Amino acid sequence: MTTHRITVLPGDGIGPEVIREAVACLELIGRERQHDFVFETHPMGGAGFEASGDPLPDSTLAACMASSAVLLGAVGGPSWDKLPAHQRPESGLLRLRKALGCYANLRPVAIFEALVDSSPLKSHIVRGTDLLIVRELAGGLYYGHPRSLDADRGVNTMAYSAPEVERVTRVAFEAARQRRKLVTSVDKANVLEASRLWRATVDRVAADYPDVKVEHQYVDSAAMLLVTNPTHFDVVLTENLFGDILSDEAAVLGGSLGFLPSASLGGPVGLYEPVHGSAPSLAGQDVANPIGAIASAALLLRHSLKLEAEASLLEQAITEVLGEGYGTPDLKGASRTVGTAELGDRIRERCYQLCWHGTMPELVVGP
Repeated sequence: MTTHRITVLPGDGIGPEVIREAVACLELIGRERQHDFVFETHPMGGAGFEASGDPLPDSTLAACMASSAVLLGAVGGPSWDKLPAHQRPESGLLRLRKALGCYANLRPVAIFEALVDSSPLKSHIVRGTDLLIVRELAGGLYYGHPRSLDADRGVNTMAYSAPEVERVTRVAFEAARQRRKLVTSVDKANVLEASRLWRATVDRVAADYPDVKVEHQYVDSAAMLLVTNPTHFDVVLTENLFGDILSDEAAVLGGSLGFLPSASLGGPVGLYEPVHGSAPSLAGQDVANPIGAIASAALLLRHSLKLEAEASLLEQAITEVLGEGYGTPDLKGASRTVGTAELGDRIRERCYQLCWHGTMPELVVGP
């Protein structure tokens, strides 16, 4: 039996609550599917700063680098907003992504039929939405130099090299080959030189994928299309800042940030986290939506541990529980509102049932 070491970073705010539910799901799957998952928990973000004066303590980073995968809750909160930039929780996350070599962030956005009425948009607009945002994660404004801040002036630099663009572009095209074979590359090439390099590189790489259609959209146009015709998109490829904004906008399609997962890939260790933030005002109230964290655990199973059947099982459990009307208070379309822990319990109960009585032969482990 292969041992899979998973570093758990609960983080701040609601992070520990949602990660608790995700880890419990992985524990159940490990037990029922006979996998050896070993979990090691470390502080990061605001919790890391409080523990060591560093949002990414050396011991935390060392554990992450030595693991099979990393599962993160969320970081940040007003308690640390006035710290110097290098000590703020978000700086720890940027450093972790860089240290792990994560350059491609995958953010799937699929609208569950049960959540169509949770969307602020009309049901006929969002129904059938199934897209994947591939966000470049290691470059752009978040990492560019020079950068500076004084009383009168702030400077950030957006910079990309052709190899940086090419590697994330290939991730997007490979993903599109497994989907509907359409890549929409989003940039601002009418005004930004970095975007002109981006577009030229995407076109060059596209020649290696003649079976995949490529189209280009300016980011403002893409933002509008995302809420007026989201079913148009299959794979959306874009740079760091644009991807950050567009993926949060895409969360509105289902009515909540709480159910969207993400996977950050490219290096030897993958990083998995829900898209939502730490929401400190909700912490400790048993109201946070754990689905984003649980779905991130499913991505961890799929991408880092290569356990596709187990990932599909967990995703099926989420879909079926939502289909029965269960949801946390943020899901306005839910007919049965429950707390964080109960929703996690119901997903695990369905996971257990699928393990023993699932209709997919590869998921049946009982006699």
